[in-house]
Amino acid sequence: MVSKLKDKLNKYGRPLLGCTIKPKLGLSAKNYGRAVYECLRGGLDFTKDDENVNSQPFYALERPFLILCRSYL
Repeated sequence: MVSKLKDKLNKYGRPLLGCTIKPKLGLSAKNYGRAVYECLRGGLDFTKDDENVNSQPFYALERPFLILCRSYL
């Protein structure tokens, strides 16, 4: 599994580096997107949402997803 991920990311010869964005709750979609963007610009290979992989009344998953997609372009 890790080798497939390294192939997909084109990262070899070192461990993959990632982090979990904190706090779990309380960040706006814009601030969450900014945190992810800064992590990736700083050299991390991936970030992970802290188990909130569903929409909730106070945190609709669609908005941060769209912000993150735009940051990759």
